[in-house]
Amino acid sequence: MIDKVLIANRGEIALRILRACRTLGIGTVAVHSTADRDLKHVRLADESVCIGGAKSSESYLNIPAIVSAAELTDAMAIHPGYGFLSENADFAERVEQSGFRFIGPRSETIRLMGDKVSAIDAMKAAGVPCVPGSGGPLSDDDQTNLRLGNEIGYPVIIKAAAGGGGRGMRVVHSEATLLHAISVTRAEAANAFGSDVVYMEKYLDNPRHVEIQVLADEHGNAVHLGERDCSMQRRHQKVIEESPAPGISAEARAAIGTRCAEACQRLGYRGAGTFEFLYQDGEFYFIEMNTRIQVEHPVTEMVTGCDLVAEQIRVASGEALSFTQSQIEFRGHAIECRINAEDPERFMPSPGQITLYHPPGGPGVRVDSHVYTGYVVPPHYDSMIGKIITWGEDRDIAMARMQTALSELVIEGIKSNTPLHQDLLSDVGFQQGGTNIHYLEKRLGIS
Repeated sequence: MIDKVLIANRGEIALRILRACRTLGIGTVAVHSTADRDLKHVRLADESVCIGGAKSSESYLNIPAIVSAAELTDAMAIHPGYGFLSENADFAERVEQSGFRFIGPRSETIRLMGDKVSAIDAMKAAGVPCVPGSGGPLSDDDQTNLRLGNEIGYPVIIKAAAGGGGRGMRVVHSEATLLHAISVTRAEAANAFGSDVVYMEKYLDNPRHVEIQVLADEHGNAVHLGERDCSMQRRHQKVIEESPAPGISAEARAAIGTRCAEACQRLGYRGAGTFEFLYQDGEFYFIEMNTRIQVEHPVTEMVTGCDLVAEQIRVASGEALSFTQSQIEFRGHAIECRINAEDPERFMPSPGQITLYHPPGGPGVRVDSHVYTGYVVPPHYDSMIGKIITWGEDRDIAMARMQTALSELVIEGIKSNTPLHQDLLSDVGFQQGGTNIHYLEKRLGIS
């Protein structure tokens, strides 16, 4: 078993990793920027190292500084969390070459699945259903691209192969605007991701975002832990997630989950991962794979009882998965609300000092957050300051508990998006379940 883990992240996920390490009796090293000296996990870790300035490029994205911190503290492994360097194949490779264990997939797997064109090819080979599309990168031949657009059928969407986080995408409704859209997306992709490779897919106009959680080890074992519905989104950023997805049968879950687990075995995948799908008219269409732990992993933990982060660490230690597919039981329903330090109406970040903080509690309530009374939310990073997760024997109970939890949450000194969540929990469409990915933006009047 790994005896010491360096946590190469910040905020609530860093604290979540620290807690998993404590459960397993593993030592911890917290790395932090100059702006994050007072983070909760930094105070609780066995050791801490300042790795640079407040800017992410000077600290949490500084590969040499992170590796040096691991060397300095004799850490055995590095956990990247999510965001920052978590899906950076070069970072994973550097960690491995430096003699440390990377708590995640191998660098070549991250590289394969990080390119959406190669990822789609790999999924097709593994029998995972994909969105109809160009079947590879678009060429510079205008006539070929026009022909592809007509064959796929409008509307189509142009995507950057190296894109992510909702960036590098453009919807095209007619042949007249296709070539211009390809050109603009290429330029944006080159600027944002360092690669101008783009591809084309059929644009689904009424889909839900449903994803499958998987775990795999080095011994050829792979399991799925059910699905999450992440359709409540604003500008491609998830706001509320839940498991199981409303209206999807246990049989459909088992069928797509089995395909994902088999794809992991075919890829030689290691660790936790998420297959993301668009779901429309009873069909799943693969869009990408996230080769890391997800922000929304707690809802899966709540309905399965599995500690995903602890399992990541065990697998990275070379152990086999601690359970088989037949041992996984899905029980009840869980919902997660992402709590952001932002104006609930204009969605502008709201950094500053939290003058009073009181988290909710009660049966079936979990709070993953690094903040406390007196904590200063810095302006340099993502605005998420925590997550509230509720569980119930059914969806109605989980929603009722969430409404109660949101009413108990106290955050003073800064603004938060709590009022937005309270509004959504009372929304008839959300209460009915099964809303599509455009629902929230239409509700908010975002074009």
